[in-house]
Amino acid sequence: MRVVELPVATRDGHRFTLEAILPENARARLLWLPALGVSARHYRPIAEALAKHDVAVFLHEWRGHGSSSLRAGRGCDWGYRELLLDIETSEAAAAAQAPEVRRLIGGHSLGGQLAACRLRLDPAAADALWLVASGAPYWRAFPYPTRCWLPLAYRFLPWLARRVGHLPGRRIGFGGSEAAGVMTDWGRSALSGLYAPAGVTADLEAGMTCFAGEVRGLALRDDWLGPMSSLLYLTSKLAHARVALDTLDAGMLGTVADHYGWMLQPEIVAQALSAPVDREYSEEPASSSVEAGK
Repeated sequence: MRVVELPVATRDGHRFTLEAILPENARARLLWLPALGVSARHYRPIAEALAKHDVAVFLHEWRGHGSSSLRAGRGCDWGYRELLLDIETSEAAAAAQAPEVRRLIGGHSLGGQLAACRLRLDPAAADALWLVASGAPYWRAFPYPTRCWLPLAYRFLPWLARRVGHLPGRRIGFGGSEAAGVMTDWGRSALSGLYAPAGVTADLEAGMTCFAGEVRGLALRDDWLGPMSSLLYLTSKLAHARVALDTLDAGMLGTVADHYGWMLQPEIVAQALSAPVDREYSEEPASSSVEAGK
């Protein structure tokens, strides 16, 4: 297993590091998208666990976090449109490292949502979608009593981000220092149930049905931020995909089964995600398509 840091630059000058965890014999490559406000480095444990299953993992970095050259604030704003363009850039870098293996995209929480949106823009970008503790934030997709107060939060947080110039996530206990445009797009999808980011001319809701690959989704039993009901709502938009969903509890994980607890002990999550890859290649000889440091 090797770790490679790939410098990436987007068309608009944004720079960040795409960290790759590369097994000796890669059967698949996964572009992994973090949750809102979480830096890529926090997913090294799940990447290392997946590498043991011969999955090369590329840890994407959101604008404004970790290795990103940008920080949100007045005069420095972006939304889902820019985040989706960044994903496309990371895809190209990952493909250069592992060009002839099964292509996967996935993510945690917001990362899973934008992975699905990316497939709506380009259904041929990946063969499968992996989701962990993810789902649409649409308020009607949540159980009572949570759904009763969510619309207020979905209006307040974008307003706060616009008022301050960014969302002060660390101070309020939700997200990180998030761009006002990101929070506006997030709030819009959460209130309407539709993905229609500012500046994106493509009809994401119509395009979603074009993806005909596999979807593997894992919900955590005690995760109120991403319950199974919200995961079901998100995957229902991928009408032609082959969807398999499961719920993991604390007994299975060996740790708390909430939105973030699984990240510290991700072995069971990695096993559950990679099972289709393991089955598909169990009778084939190993061969590596990963080039070191390319």
